[in-house]
Amino acid sequence: MAGHLTQRGALSLLLFLTPAVTPTWYAGSGYYPDESYNEVYAEEVPRAPALDYREMRCHALPFITSGTYTCTNGVLLDSRCDYSCASGYHLEGDRSRICMEDGRWSGGEPVCVDIDPPKIRCPHSREKMAEPEKLTARVYWDPPLVKDSADGTITRVTLRGPEPGSHFPEGEHVIRYTAYDRAYNRASCKFIVKVQVRRCPPLKPPQHGYLTCTSAGDNYGATCEYHCDGGYERQGTPSRVCQSSRQWSGSPPICAPMKINVNVNSAAGLLDQFYEKQRLLIISAPDPSNRYYKMQISMLQQCTCGLDLRHVTIIELVGQPPQEVGRIREQQLSANIIEELRQFQRLTPSYFNMVLIDKQGIDRERYMEPVTPEEIFTFIDDYLLSNQELIQRREQRDMCE
Repeated sequence: MAGHLTQRGALSLLLFLTPAVTPTWYAGSGYYPDESYNEVYAEEVPRAPALDYREMRCHALPFITSGTYTCTNGVLLDSRCDYSCASGYHLEGDRSRICMEDGRWSGGEPVCVDIDPPKIRCPHSREKMAEPEKLTARVYWDPPLVKDSADGTITRVTLRGPEPGSHFPEGEHVIRYTAYDRAYNRASCKFIVKVQVRRCPPLKPPQHGYLTCTSAGDNYGATCEYHCDGGYERQGTPSRVCQSSRQWSGSPPICAPMKINVNVNSAAGLLDQFYEKQRLLIISAPDPSNRYYKMQISMLQQCTCGLDLRHVTIIELVGQPPQEVGRIREQQLSANIIEELRQFQRLTPSYFNMVLIDKQGIDRERYMEPVTPEEIFTFIDDYLLSNQELIQRREQRDMCE
C-alpha cells in the first residue's frame, strides 16, 4: 500500500510516528530518522509515467477467405478496418471493426459467401426434318457455355433430355441443362428441338382391294402397295411413293374382276394366270352324279365369300373321255386342257379326288373324300396365308358371317 501513497501523504503520516522506529520499519522504506532533531525525513518517490493512449494497439486482424480489409490507422486505437469480398462473393457479418481501448476489436470476424449462381448459356433452338422413310431425325448440338462468377469452379452440369446425336421423334422437345458451383449454387437454361415429318395426303384403298405401306404410310419416303381381293386383279401401277414435295408418285390403280383366258394352248398357260394371285382347288370326279362330288360342290357353293377372302378359285374336272367336262366358274375348258391338268396334278378320273394348290403353284394338300369348307379354311389360315393376308383376315373376320 505504501508504494501507492503520494509524497505529501507520506510526510503527514510520519509526523505522528515516534522516534522509536524499528530498523525493520526503516530498512527498505525510503525513510530514515534524524537523532538530533527526532524528525523523520523521506526521499521523494519517482512519479509514474502518464499512460499515452495513442500508443494503444490491437492484434493484427487475420485475412478472410475470398476477401480482404483496409484499415484507417493500422492496428492503433480507434483504427477502423472495412471488409470487402472478391467478385462473386457477398459479405456476411460485420462490415467494419474498430480497435478499442482494451486492445480488442469490436464485433466479430465476417465471412465471404458465394451466393451468386453460375452463368450458363444454352445452344440456340433448332428445327430439323425427319429423314426419308423415318419418323425421327438425328439432332446434334454443342454443350452449353458455363462460367462461375466466384472462384470459376463448376462441379457438375446435368442434362434433362436426350443426349446430343439422339434420334428425336416428331414434335417439340425441351432440352434443359443445370450447372452447379462449389457452393451448391445452380443455374439452368433450356432450348427447343423441333422435328417435322413431311407427310402426303392419306391414300384410299382401291375398291375390292387394300393397301400395304411401309413406315407410317404417309411420311416422306413411305411406299404403299396396292392389292386386290380374291377374284380381282390390279390394273395400273402396283405401288406409289410419298415424295419430298408431299405428293404421291404415279396414279392409283384399280381392282377389276379377274379375267381368265381359257383359250390357251396348254395347262401351264392356264395355271400361269393364277401365279401369285390365286390359290386353286381342283376337283376331279368320274361323273356329275358322283355322291362325293355332289356333296363337296354343295358345301363349297354355300361358302363362296370365305373362298374369295382366301383367294381360292375352283376348277372342276368331271367325267371321263370323251364325255369329260371342265370349267372355271362359267367358262368351259377344252378336252386337251382337262387331260393335261389331270396328268400334271396327278388326278385320276376314276374316283373323287381333290388337290389344293398355293399361289406359287405348289401342291399343298390332297383329299380323297369330301371335307367341310371350315377344314379347308383352317388349313389355309394356318399354313398358306402371308403376314399381310393374316392382317386382312383379322380385319375381315366377320365379313362373311
